[in-house]
Amino acid sequence: MGGGRITAAAMIVCLLALAVLPFVADKFTVQLVTKMMIMAIFAMSLDLLVGYTGLVSLGHAAFFGIAGYILALSTPQHQAANFWLSLPLAMAGAGVLALLIGCLVLRVTGVYFIMVTLAFAQMLHYLFHDTGIAGGSDGMYIYLRPDASILGWRPFDLEKFGDFYFVVLALFITVFLLLRMVLRSLFGQVISGVHVNEGRMRSLGFATFRYKLASFVLAGMLAGMAGYLSAAQFGVVNPDMLGWHLSGSVLMMVILGGMGSLVGPIVGAFAMMLLELGFQSLTKHWQLPMGLAIVLVALLLPRGLVGLASLRSRSREAADA
Repeated sequence: MGGGRITAAAMIVCLLALAVLPFVADKFTVQLVTKMMIMAIFAMSLDLLVGYTGLVSLGHAAFFGIAGYILALSTPQHQAANFWLSLPLAMAGAGVLALLIGCLVLRVTGVYFIMVTLAFAQMLHYLFHDTGIAGGSDGMYIYLRPDASILGWRPFDLEKFGDFYFVVLALFITVFLLLRMVLRSLFGQVISGVHVNEGRMRSLGFATFRYKLASFVLAGMLAGMAGYLSAAQFGVVNPDMLGWHLSGSVLMMVILGGMGSLVGPIVGAFAMMLLELGFQSLTKHWQLPMGLAIVLVALLLPRGLVGLASLRSRSREAADA
């Protein structure tokens, strides 16, 4: 069985397990896996920049956080926001912010790009932290999850953790399939070419700045979706959702799982959160073993955890030879 068939079979098994999980697991486990899928969406959005377009950003949390704030600000005081309006609004707001920031930061490259994206995210963080906008440093609470009613008919109730889980699962699969389709299109081939050699792509007649900007905006909108779902799940938004700590964490998820692979960020998000949970149960200084584990993976597995499959196939080929 080829590596592609093994990967496809493993993905089908994982999807079936995710579909069955709410019926066999307790509430804590279901909510934990819900959070993992939200962070996997966030990681996939960043990998579109880092792994495929070659743009390493340390300010990606800006789009995650701004979408959460849009949900909080658009939620009436004693009512639930409309799901079908607030989700597109949050994603559009994150996309507009990405467009504005992208028009400026994409004019620089390398370490300068990293620092400028970090600077913009930190400016937003301190804007919400040091002013009275949206609750200041305390943030805002969302007392009611968005309402999914359509003309009086409610297809699902987000207040029920099982319904919320399946909505996140559906969006998680949708994002994966959308990125798979985008990356197999001409657009995906161009941004991959920009990653390898932007000068050559420009000489072939491609407006590389526009392609990078489109990738930046799409990544921002998908990060906004993740931020919206996170705010809806936990019912609170605060300036930490915009900070560099979250941007660094999701970047580590991408590195841990493997850059330039749609499966990699998913594996990285699930693995990192499971590692955090395991180390937290062992010691209160869990950050040290967590950091060591990520360093070891980066040193021993340059292609991340998904690179283990290719290493195993190479070992089998060597043994057969």
